[in-house]
Amino acid sequence: MATILVVDDAAFMRMMLKSILQKGGHEVVGEAENGAVAVEKYAMLKPDLVTMDITMPVMEGIEAVRLIRAGHPEARIVMCSAMGQQGMIIQAVQAGAKDFIVKPFQEDRVIEAVNKLLKAEGKAVT
Repeated sequence: MATILVVDDAAFMRMMLKSILQKGGHEVVGEAENGAVAVEKYAMLKPDLVTMDITMPVMEGIEAVRLIRAGHPEARIVMCSAMGQQGMIIQAVQAGAKDFIVKPFQEDRVIEAVNKLLKAEGKAVT
């Protein structure tokens, strides 16, 4: 079972993602409402994977990806973006994100993206 940190400023989005991930056989070990909290929680929890929203208060997702990857180059991060944020997705990938999922979330796509990244490390749920 893979451990996942869910990062989104909207509690409803965190709840939705958590539900999808748990149904997919993963364990959500933490949640963060902004990038600054995500950086702290990543260091504490060392999850197998992070789902990271792009647009958040305090610290945006792209900056959080840079900081997490600077201290933990092995970190696997999937960006979550709303439609029409293609430019930001490119920046996120350049910062070190490995994949992205688009809101509103499609359960199959979320699980596919997460499992694809985890499989590369031998952590996927079959």
